[in-house]
Amino acid sequence: MTQAVVKYEDGGAYERGMGVWSQLAGQEFLDWLAPEPGQRWADIGCGTGAFTELLAKQCAPAEIHGLDPAEAQLDYAQQRAGISGVTFHQGDAMALPFEDGSFDSAVMALVIFFVPDPSQAVAEMARVVQPGGSVSSYVWDIHGGGSPYEPIQAEMRAVGMSPLLPPNPDASRMITLTTLWEASGLDAIQSHEIKVRRNFVDFEEFWTTSTSIGSLKPTISALASKDLVELKARVQAKLSVADDAPVSLEARANAIQGRVPNL
Repeated sequence: MTQAVVKYEDGGAYERGMGVWSQLAGQEFLDWLAPEPGQRWADIGCGTGAFTELLAKQCAPAEIHGLDPAEAQLDYAQQRAGISGVTFHQGDAMALPFEDGSFDSAVMALVIFFVPDPSQAVAEMARVVQPGGSVSSYVWDIHGGGSPYEPIQAEMRAVGMSPLLPPNPDASRMITLTTLWEASGLDAIQSHEIKVRRNFVDFEEFWTTSTSIGSLKPTISALASKDLVELKARVQAKLSVADDAPVSLEARANAIQGRVPNL
């Protein structure tokens, strides 16, 4: 069976649903990386610019180039108040439009399992980073139950539904990430588990922001009214929250960093 492609064409909906999660995880990721100021950054798969904004505000970069295939995402990113001076490009992570050694650091935030050929994407990041520079990524641990969507996906599986997964879900595994980094010739490889928690005003906010984008949206939209009501009730029961009670949810991501070998 052909895997459906997850598309993110609504920048605002993505920002409400995943942008907040991205910045929560991105903050932990940057704390772990502890990058030096004054670097030239390539943010590959920058989406709405949630992580790009963190780079701009916290890392004192010399320059940032953000790249994404989705025009709607880039349109949203360019409107963010905190990313003045960032150069955005519409393009393919597997064929980066940059010269060899153009950057000090290349990063891919919550993206690598969406890339058709992750190994090519990592090789491209390594190509555009100068010797001694950093190539890094973080991605939701979907096989380990770390996705922000896991409470909904678990109940979908429980009733015989098959939640839509990214094209390369195995790229979320730490062992796979390590293999990809090693195969691209990177050294000084380090890995790290990220844990973040997000609070929602109530169950309805959690449900709406989680099901209005990405992998859940097409499946949820196709459900009959009765099945939708049943699934929603199962998820709420799993979270053990009343209608007006706040929801606090933890998500986990796997992070990796390597260095381009010095000549």
